[in-house]
Amino acid sequence: MTDHQWMAKALQLAAKAEEAGEVPVGAVIVKDNLLIGEGYNQMISLNDPSAHAEMQAVRQAGQQLQNYRLTDCTLYVTLEPCSMCAGMLVHSRLARLVFGASDYKTGAAGSVMNLVQHPQLNHQLEVTGGVLAEECAARLSAFFQRRRQEKKAAKLAAVKVEPDLKGPADPDDPA
Repeated sequence: MTDHQWMAKALQLAAKAEEAGEVPVGAVIVKDNLLIGEGYNQMISLNDPSAHAEMQAVRQAGQQLQNYRLTDCTLYVTLEPCSMCAGMLVHSRLARLVFGASDYKTGAAGSVMNLVQHPQLNHQLEVTGGVLAEECAARLSAFFQRRRQEKKAAKLAAVKVEPDLKGPADPDDPA
């Protein structure tokens, strides 16, 4: 399979995250063109700030290989990894990282910082960014736009149901 095909699989997992009310990020890990790990964001549902898609996929791949080192493996993820995930990818000795959308707020594979290729670390990953970037970014943008609209609607609904503190109008009140 190609980078685009594996990223499409990661996008399917991102949809699962979105269905669960999570930020829609999905990830797959491939070795010798075989899927060995997959994951999607589950921080809210698992009450675990480390339950990012990449973490879930790496944990599964490690179990599959019976090894914490994922040499000769490629991670496909729909959003550029954060610093927590980037550090974990370096420690896992992952060979290659392929991501979809860049993350200009917290990206640690070149956008804000580049931990995965930092020369002072003991391992550097090969990085390919921008694979199906438009599709990945569109999914994230639509999710956050919908979330903002839901919050706005909830705020408006709260204002409409707020009781009138003056009480019923008194016909004898001159005000």
